[in-house]
Amino acid sequence: MNQKVLSKDETKPVASAAAPGKQAPMKPLPDDALIIIPMRNTVLFPGVISPVTVGRPASVAAAQEAVRAEKKVGFLLQRDPQTNEVKPEDLYWVGTAGQVVRYITGAEGTHHLVVQGQNRFRVLEFLSGWPFLVGRVQMIEGAEESNPDIEARFLQLKAQSVEAISLLPSAPEELTVVVQGMTSPALLADMVANLLDIKNEDKQDLLETFDLKRRLDKVLEHLGERVGVLRISKEIGDKTKKQFDERQREHVLREQMRQIQKELGEGDDTAAELEELKKGIDDAGMPEDVYKHAVKELKRLERMGEGSAEGSMLRTYLEWLSELPWKLSETKEINIQEARKVLDEDHYGLDKIKRRILEYLAVRKLNPEGRSRLKALDGRAEVVE
Repeated sequence: MNQKVLSKDETKPVASAAAPGKQAPMKPLPDDALIIIPMRNTVLFPGVISPVTVGRPASVAAAQEAVRAEKKVGFLLQRDPQTNEVKPEDLYWVGTAGQVVRYITGAEGTHHLVVQGQNRFRVLEFLSGWPFLVGRVQMIEGAEESNPDIEARFLQLKAQSVEAISLLPSAPEELTVVVQGMTSPALLADMVANLLDIKNEDKQDLLETFDLKRRLDKVLEHLGERVGVLRISKEIGDKTKKQFDERQREHVLREQMRQIQKELGEGDDTAAELEELKKGIDDAGMPEDVYKHAVKELKRLERMGEGSAEGSMLRTYLEWLSELPWKLSETKEINIQEARKVLDEDHYGLDKIKRRILEYLAVRKLNPEGRSRLKALDGRAEVVE
C-alpha cells in the first residue's frame, strides 16, 4: 500500500559508489541473517511501501548487495540520528524486513530505494565479515487474530481514521476508500502508525508491540489525541474564516455605499465634518504628543466606513479631545463688588456662606500666591490656611 511519507536515511551522498550488479562477489549470508540498513529518522512498518535515500558507504554497499543477491533488507531505527558510524549498540534491535522493489541512482550520486515492508524481526546477534551491518534475526510472525475484542478495536480504528482523514484538508479522498475497504486489523494498525505525526520513539514502541490487541489500543490512543487536536484546529480555522468573510463582506458593502453616496453627492457632508474636526484639533492648542496622537487617530477615522461602531466612538473621542481647555486662560483680576453681585443674583440667603466666599476672594486678591482654600463645615464656609 503506497504511503506519502518520505523516509530519509542519509544526508551525505557518495558519488563514487558502484552501480548495482558491479560489486565483487561476497561470501554468502547465513539463512537466518539479514543485511541491515540503519534509519536515521524513519520507522518502517510491515505492509508499507516507502522511499528511502541512502548515502553512507556502508548503507550504499548494503543496498547494492541486497539488489544484486535479491535479498531482503532489515531496517533498524538509530537511537541518535546524528551518529554516522553506526554500531550495534546505536540501534534498536527490533525492525522491519523489506524487499527493495526499485533502486535509483540520482544524477548527483544519491541512491534512492523504494522499499516494501514485510515482516517484523528481532536481531539475535550481529555478524562480522561484511562491509555493512549483518545480523542473525528472528522473524516475528503476526498471526491474524479474530475475536470480539479485536473486532471492536478494528471498527473503532476505522472510524477514527476516516474522521482524521476528513479533518486533514490535504488528505486524498482515495485514502478514505482504502481505509474503509481494509479487512486486516494488523495491517490497518501498521498503516495508521506509519502516518501518525508522533515521535520516532513512539513509533518504535508501536513496532515493538507484538500483541495485536495492545498495539490496537496504543494506536487508538495516539490517533484519538491527534483527532482531538485536528477537531480544535478545524473549529479555530472555521471561526477565523467566518470572521474574515464577515469583515470582507462588510468592507465591500461599505465601499459600495461610499461610491453610491459619492454618486449622489452625499459624501461631501462626511468630508466636511472630518475637515471641521481636523480644524478643531489644530486650533485646540494641544501639547505636541497629544496632537500627534489625535492626528493619528483622525487618519484612522478617515479610513473607516460610515456605519462603523468603532468609527462613531473614535469621532466622539476626538471631538471631546479637541474641546478640552488645552490653552491656559488669562487670569482675571478679582473684583469683590462684582463677586458679591453675582452671589446675590444666583443664590438667595446664605449670607454667612457668601461672606466667607468674599473673605476668601479678598485673601486671594491680597495674596495671589497663597494656598488657602474653602472648607465646608456644618453648612458654613471656612477659610483654611
